[in-house]
Amino acid sequence: MAPTKAPDSSRRSDRSRRAIHDAALALVTEVGYRRTTIEGIAARAGVGKQTIYRWWPSKAAVLMDAFLDLAGRAAVEPGAASGAAGQSGEGAQGIPDSGDLVADLKLVLRATVDELNDPALEAPTRALTAEGIVDPKLGAEFVHKLLDPQLALYVGRLRAAQEAGHVRADVDPRVALELLIGPLMHRWLLRTLPLTHAYADAIVDYAVGGLAPRP
Repeated sequence: MAPTKAPDSSRRSDRSRRAIHDAALALVTEVGYRRTTIEGIAARAGVGKQTIYRWWPSKAAVLMDAFLDLAGRAAVEPGAASGAAGQSGEGAQGIPDSGDLVADLKLVLRATVDELNDPALEAPTRALTAEGIVDPKLGAEFVHKLLDPQLALYVGRLRAAQEAGHVRADVDPRVALELLIGPLMHRWLLRTLPLTHAYADAIVDYAVGGLAPRP
C-alpha cells in the first residue's frame, strides 16, 4: 500500500491567506470599512475567526496586507488591478524617461487617475487613508510600505530631469513631487470635482511650468 502523502500546510496557508485578502477587499468595496468585520471576513473566506487573529491583530491590518498583496500582484499580473501607476503597474516599474518630462508625468498621472477611479481599489484605499489618520501606527505603515516607494520614483525622475537641464537645479524634487500628487489626492479625497485625465494634464503643465529653468 502506497504511503499517504502528508498535506502541504504551507500551500493550505497560502490559499487561506489569499481567500482572506480577497474577502477583505470585497467586503470593504461592498459594504464599506465600518461595516466590515473580522467575523464577516472569516465567513466570506471560509475560515475560522481565530485563523485571522493568528496572522493579524485587527481588520485594518488585514486590509493593509490585502492591499499590499493586490498591489504586488498588479505589478506582475496585468489585470490583477486595472491601475497602472500610483501603487502598481507603470509606477511599480518606474516612471518612464523618454526625455520629455511633461509627457512622462502626464502618462503616469493619467494612470494614477484611472487607478484612483477603479472601484476595486478606491474603497480599500479610502479606508486605509482614513484609518491611518486615527491610527498613527497604521498610518506610518501605510506611508512606509505604500506611499514612500512610489514617491521615490517621482524623485528619481525629477532628479534625472535636473541632470538633463529640464528642471532648475535649485528645485527640491521631494517638494516638487507634491505639486503633482497633492492636487490629485485633494480632489480625490474631497470628491468635489471629477478626477479626469484633463485635470492630470493641467497639473503637470502648471507644475512643470514652475519647475523649468528660467531665462
